[in-house]
Parts: sequence; C-alpha cells; structure tokens
Amino acid sequence: MHTRYSDGNGSHLDLLKAAMKAGLDAVIVTDHNVLVQDAETYLQDKRRKVLLLIGEEVHDQTLKGGGSHLLVFGHNRELARFAPNPQTLINQATSSRGLTFIAHPYEDTLPAFGEGEFGWRNWDVKGFTGIELWNQLSEFKTRSQTLPAAIRNAFFPRGMMEAPLERTIKLWDELLLKHKQPIVAIAGNDAHNLIIQKGPIKVHLYTYEFQFRCFSNHLVVPNKLSGEINQDRAMIYDAISSGHTYLANDLIHSAKGFRFTVNTKDGTFLLGDRVDSSSGLTFQVRLPIPGHIRLFKDGKMIKESWDREVLMHITTEPGIYRVEVYQDYLGKHRAWIFSNPIYAF
Repeated sequence: MHTRYSDGNGSHLDLLKAAMKAGLDAVIVTDHNVLVQDAETYLQDKRRKVLLLIGEEVHDQTLKGGGSHLLVFGHNRELARFAPNPQTLINQATSSRGLTFIAHPYEDTLPAFGEGEFGWRNWDVKGFTGIELWNQLSEFKTRSQTLPAAIRNAFFPRGMMEAPLERTIKLWDELLLKHKQPIVAIAGNDAHNLIIQKGPIKVHLYTYEFQFRCFSNHLVVPNKLSGEINQDRAMIYDAISSGHTYLANDLIHSAKGFRFTVNTKDGTFLLGDRVDSSSGLTFQVRLPIPGHIRLFKDGKMIKESWDREVLMHITTEPGIYRVEVYQDYLGKHRAWIFSNPIYAF
C-alpha cells in the first residue's frame, strides 16, 4: 500500500484511520523505493489499536517496461540502490533482516487506461521469503480489459474480485516443488487511493477503507498487540516469515476462525510448519461458516467437501499440503481463503 511519499493519494494517518474503520490490527506501508524512517506508530481509541509498520516496494526505475517489484518488510536500511540486480537486492534485504516477497508476479496491461504491466522478470533468483499470491490491483487489470469492463469494475468493485490469477497459483505450486523450501504466500491490496481519469470519466479507484475491507492476511500469533512497538513488530514478522498466515477476501465473509492443522505423534501443528509424516498425518480444516473446501498436495487437489465447515484427511504420504476455500457471492463461486502449506517430510 502506498502514500504520497510515492504514488498514493493519502498520508500515513489516512491509512491508519481507514484501517481502524475496517477493523484491521496492523498495516504495512510499502512506498516505492523509499523507506520512510520513524513513521511506525499506533492509532488507538478506547477499544482497540492499529499498528502502522513501514516496508518498501523496491524496483529498478531504469528497467525498460518496468516490473520486478520486490516487497521488503522489517529491514533497517534503504535498499533501492540494489534494485538493478534482483538477486543482490534479495541478498542485501536478507542481510538487513528483511523479509522479501515478489510483488504481483504476473500482471496484464490495462488498455482502457493505458496502464502497463509490472510482473516479475527474473525467475533465476532464490532466497526470497515468498510471493504475493493475490493482488487486488492486478486482478482489476485482468478483469478490466475493455473500457466498459473497467468502468463496471471501478463503480461496482464488490463484484470484481473472483480469485487469484490462475497462472500465479500455478507458479506458487511450481516454486514450492522447485525450491524444496517454504515459499510464503501473502495478499496485497496494492492500495493507492487512486484517481483515474479517461476523458470525461473520472473514477476514485479504490478508497483505502474499501480495500482494507477486502483482502487481509490473517496471522496466527500467540498474543494480541501489546502496545510495545518492537515486540509487536517482531511478533507480526515472525508469523509472516513462518507461514503462520492465511489470506482471505473478507468482503465475502470474515475469515477469522479458519484453521488448518495436522496431528502427528509429536503433537498438533499449524499451517507453515514442517512435520514428520512417518507415523501418520491427520489433517483438519475448520471454517467459521460452511464453504467449499479443497485440499491440495503438491499442487494437485486430493480431497474436497461442499457446504461443510470441516474437512478431515488421514494419510502417511509426505508432501506439501495447502487449502483453498470458495464461497458463492454476488452470483459467482469465488475464492475466499488460501492457506499457506503444511510441509510433511
């Protein structure tokens, strides 16, 4: 998400107020090629607080056609000068205690407004924390390939979001199998509070508050926010780096209460964990309301249930297990929740 420090149309305070109204606990601002120092803070009322964290979206501004944007969270120094070499950028971010996520790996152009695509260009890189599986602005581009579609999706945004791009989901599964290590998936609002004009048509696309009511990253953490910024920052980034997180389109229904766990002889483990499969695995998926649950192993669906709140699966097979959940909303069967994997070896 972006502010006036780069290409957004709002301040950090605007973001925090919108996050408070949308019911979020924390937001991470990632302005382009600028690490805004000393901006991390809380906004608090009598009942609750929202934490503002500062990251960065780094890219090579001299790259022809643009692209190869890297989200960096938790680092302690400016990294934009390393952008021309993506592997060096990832290495430098890691050495600065940063988490690195490939932003909007695949994108389409937006012909109706003359907007280009800014997908990732170099797939030889390694050592990144994860990828942005679902990007709201990227999906808007894909589903707005004509001017009428763009106008419809701009004025009626609730009906625009259907699912992450199929090629991005396929890419994630391929990366998980190729790298033989966790690749954490996150969602991004890519919030700019944009104002787009085409001739006489002027559209506010989309407000911060609306976007914050849509895509969220739900973290499984041991405590609520304490109000001590270093402690809360560490807890949030630890959950993200560990893959103890699932992403959701909460506009359909709040995904709070979703659980994806596995029981083994060693105990109960969460999404993001590595477990020993030799003595057997009992996977369990729980939803806050009934939905269409799909369980995947190594990128292939192995089990599903319809209109249920629970799915169970017992096996001894090692593999990379993850969950997708779908709901009917506004006349379409739409993606609701994507879990990070449990890694069984």
